[in-house]
Amino acid sequence: MKTEQASKPAARRKFLKGAAAGAAGAAALGFPMIAKSQSPIVLKMQGAWGAKDVFNEMAEQYVKRVNDMAGGRLRVDYLIAGAVVKPFEVMDATNKGVLDACHSVPVYWYGKSKVASLFGSGPITGVDANQQLAWIYAGGGQALYDELLKKLGLDVVGFFCTPMPTQPLGWFKRPIKSAKELAGLKYRTVGLAADLMNELGVKVTQLPGGEIVPAMERGVIDAFEYNNPTSDLRFGAQDVAKNYMMGSYHQAMEFFEIVFNRKKYESLPKDLQAILRYGVEAANTANYSMAMDNYSRDLQSLINKYKVNVVRTPKDIFAAQLKAWDVVTKRLSDEDPFFKKVVESQREWAKRVAYYSFLNEADFRQAYEHVFQTKLPT
Repeated sequence: MKTEQASKPAARRKFLKGAAAGAAGAAALGFPMIAKSQSPIVLKMQGAWGAKDVFNEMAEQYVKRVNDMAGGRLRVDYLIAGAVVKPFEVMDATNKGVLDACHSVPVYWYGKSKVASLFGSGPITGVDANQQLAWIYAGGGQALYDELLKKLGLDVVGFFCTPMPTQPLGWFKRPIKSAKELAGLKYRTVGLAADLMNELGVKVTQLPGGEIVPAMERGVIDAFEYNNPTSDLRFGAQDVAKNYMMGSYHQAMEFFEIVFNRKKYESLPKDLQAILRYGVEAANTANYSMAMDNYSRDLQSLINKYKVNVVRTPKDIFAAQLKAWDVVTKRLSDEDPFFKKVVESQREWAKRVAYYSFLNEADFRQAYEHVFQTKLPT
């Protein structure tokens, strides 16, 4: 009897061991093995921005969002301008596979086609940067951009990020009182803005941001624009000029262009492609928020700390720019049917979107003057 009872625990132990082994075998058959961690796919991205430019920080906001969402499977390594190629060369380098990706603006490669500048700064239609970016996302702009890339044989995939505020007319040694005073001025700008300012009699030189102040110091240019108070302050605009003219139609809007080598992009799993694509939309909000915080603070710093004379661009210059845009737009549309096709798409979009906005938008200027009891410059 004792022998029989003693054998029961031993039998149970034997059964449990067998059951455990069987369960382990079933698990191995029923579930895939967990893969060991692999090295991430690395994309080398270069920006078109100088080392101190706030645009590098905006590019890094995009990179951080992509890297966080990719969960270790993909990593974008960001390099500043000049790390591999010069700022105006990042599109070519990405097309050739020298870079996997770039963070830039279309006006930096508009020498290939002036249509490129329409996907950033182009003829004025009445919409602001947010509404123009909406044309790219929802009004057919992305398809037209893709068509342009194909026409030019650029083997890349590109997306647009961040509605940039209107760019100031720029920095001058003395304030410009009228459009007539622009004639003969040696001035830095880029893209279709160069065509516009040439139409006004300005002698335009196209330079990347890092070359502007040295050119001003050497007398190569008399005046310049770049983009915003933060970028301008950081590269020392206030050290070479003391008159900052705010507001202009030459680049009333612009967007970052985030571009990938097509072969590299299409070699990625679909979910990683989606992260790269939709990460652009995530960066829109982050970039714009950073811009509003920095640009507004640094404008006050230019006024109060650096004693810059900040003025509103005269209405006479705005009016002259609109007339010049009419001439430039017609000329380029007559020369290039595809330029005309893009402009007509933008105008069709703007006619209804701007109408809605002007009819519906609150008068925020009136509200500001009421709340802060101050009269804004006109």
